[in-house]
Amino acid sequence: MLGNDWITLLSAAALAFSVLNYVLLDGTDLGVGVLLGLTRCSKQRRAMAVTILPIWDANETWLVLGGGGLLALFPMAYAILLPALYLPFIVMFLALILRAVALEFRDYAPDQTIKRCIDGLLMCGSLLVGGSQGIVLGTLVQGLPNNGVQYTGNGLEWLNMFPLFCGAVLVVGYTWLGACWLYWRTEEELQQRSKRLAKRLAVVTIVLLVVLVAWTAKLDVRYARRLCDTLIWLPGAALFISLSVGFIMGWRSRQEYLPLFAALGIFVLAFAMMIAALYPMIIPPNLTLQAAASSRVSQMFMLVGFAVLIPVTLIYNTYGFKVFSGKVHPVRD
Repeated sequence: MLGNDWITLLSAAALAFSVLNYVLLDGTDLGVGVLLGLTRCSKQRRAMAVTILPIWDANETWLVLGGGGLLALFPMAYAILLPALYLPFIVMFLALILRAVALEFRDYAPDQTIKRCIDGLLMCGSLLVGGSQGIVLGTLVQGLPNNGVQYTGNGLEWLNMFPLFCGAVLVVGYTWLGACWLYWRTEEELQQRSKRLAKRLAVVTIVLLVVLVAWTAKLDVRYARRLCDTLIWLPGAALFISLSVGFIMGWRSRQEYLPLFAALGIFVLAFAMMIAALYPMIIPPNLTLQAAASSRVSQMFMLVGFAVLIPVTLIYNTYGFKVFSGKVHPVRD
């Protein structure tokens, strides 16, 4: 039988896996939403919307798994995190609703003026979702005042510069993923435009990530110690260089998904570096995974559920991508 430590680690891994899948999949959709609102050509906007229409809702399943998993697996962390971030979470959920309504009903707009306004709302919703998620992440890394049992802050920690910077970084990163996605799924003028945007956004995103890592190391001496550990930074640097080279070389390949996969790999690497810096804490500066974990019985029950839901969701996502794969051709909107 597994000990309590291993059960807690498996619970944390299941939770992290769900959050990471949401970031990678729905983050790409959010990036497309931002770019759609910035595109003037109605045919191109229609093509961009079609690339994500069949799959965006399935991608958000991972958000449900992550939120529900946090409550059931680490209830003390949930009790501290939620009251500290009420407003960002509310903004995020309302923006998700706005984005969903705009995306699903844009084709029913009676004329191009109204449709353009709907596309603007889609862009605003995507920006707010990405920014809110970055702020939540930044506030978590920054640390939340608590007594080990409940939140003791004033609810405004997320207004500090570090969380706001994280929000901006995530929005730029999501937009980068969206541009790479459109390069893969579209053709002709829209594909070439997406290629140019993806290359520019790659430079901006990487610069911002470097700044973010350096800033994170200055927040807490424990972060700096972990990030400077040879066993962490050396493999991380090697992977980053390999993925960057893969991103550059991907533009010369006929496999047009390679730039997107390289960009997703950099996101995975950044997520892994964050986990490495935080471990064993779940809510800095002092709440650990073990202290925040629910009972052994609750964790085992949830892990059985995750063992069923994660493969099913992965199969569903994969099947959806396969069914709706291929190029999307710009048509009259």
